[in-house]
Amino acid sequence: MAHLSQPASLPITDYSICKFFALLRDPRRTRRRLHHLQDIIVIALCAVIAGAQDWQQIATFGRKRVDWLRGFLALPNGVPSHDTFERVFCRLRPGAFQASFRQWVQAITAGLQLRHVAIDGKTLRGSGTAQLGPLHLVSAWATELNLSLGQVAVDSKSNEITAIPELLRLLELKGALVTIDAMGCQKAIAEQIIAAGADYVLAVKDNQPTLHADVQQLFQAGLENDFADLEHRYHQTSEKGHGRVESRHYHVVKVPKELADKHAEFKGLKTFGMVFSERQVGEEAATAETRYYISSTDLKVRAFAQAVRKHWGIENNLHWQLDVTFGEDGNRVKDRQGAANLALLRKLTLVLLKAHPSKDSLACKRLSAALDPAFLEEILKADGILAKM
Repeated sequence: MAHLSQPASLPITDYSICKFFALLRDPRRTRRRLHHLQDIIVIALCAVIAGAQDWQQIATFGRKRVDWLRGFLALPNGVPSHDTFERVFCRLRPGAFQASFRQWVQAITAGLQLRHVAIDGKTLRGSGTAQLGPLHLVSAWATELNLSLGQVAVDSKSNEITAIPELLRLLELKGALVTIDAMGCQKAIAEQIIAAGADYVLAVKDNQPTLHADVQQLFQAGLENDFADLEHRYHQTSEKGHGRVESRHYHVVKVPKELADKHAEFKGLKTFGMVFSERQVGEEAATAETRYYISSTDLKVRAFAQAVRKHWGIENNLHWQLDVTFGEDGNRVKDRQGAANLALLRKLTLVLLKAHPSKDSLACKRLSAALDPAFLEEILKADGILAKM
């Protein structure tokens, strides 16, 4: 069973990203390769760290920092044009690019227990075209490490139900607790998580109507009869600040045998969870929400509460940062492969910025990297890219 505890430190030093991208297959024809693929990737990474949002800005960064870049890159024909950056990243297979990213993540997390992995989707709203809607990516987030573990694009004719299993297959989950919102509450997904040696906490809504009704009825009856004949645990929290008062009531019960048998297709099913939250903001009318969960592990109620709260770390520490700090929703890269690869660069940048010990916000770190090459070197040296300098 997975246990949640204090965040572990993330050892970035001595694991150069360059090494893991060196074996990437160049999508260009040999006779048209005026620039090394590794140079293109590193320039793009440096540019995104420094605030670049698109191919034109990446090329502009390269031209303005060309002398600095020559300190550790070959640049046989100078800095590539924005057309070259766009062409390469739009032809580069996202699966191969992500495989390199994943190998790097596996190297820096070797020996560290992934205690909690949150799975959630995000739409790149500015990437839509007249023919296709905006690109939707499903990401895995290691909440203890504040680390993106990978992403999978949702097929334009499908949804997260098909993308989540593909993403899970990419991850080493043994011993981890995996949390997913209601879209991931599927029998096959639960079975896949158990087969990987992990446990799950899955939100339950009306997409599983019979299961949802049974869980809801069980808790409603339990609240009325003080959970007679049920193994029940309860925990309550209250938070105040910025004119907001919020209380949460957490309940965990062991699944009764008749319901365990009825829903046996959810492999490993052991407990049901409920969270009732009340929120008061200023003089506004109070709002309330009730959410239900199923789990394959006999989590203590405080651990259940921690897992539910930490799940939203992917929203606050990944998706919110990508939107607010990186302006991802406003990004207008339309090519699907290019948009997916640029999204992965942003996640890679986020890891490096979080690893830097400065207490400044990520936005301030990016501004410092844009204004001060020495600060950008600090970020890159933590990864080992500038080890030769």
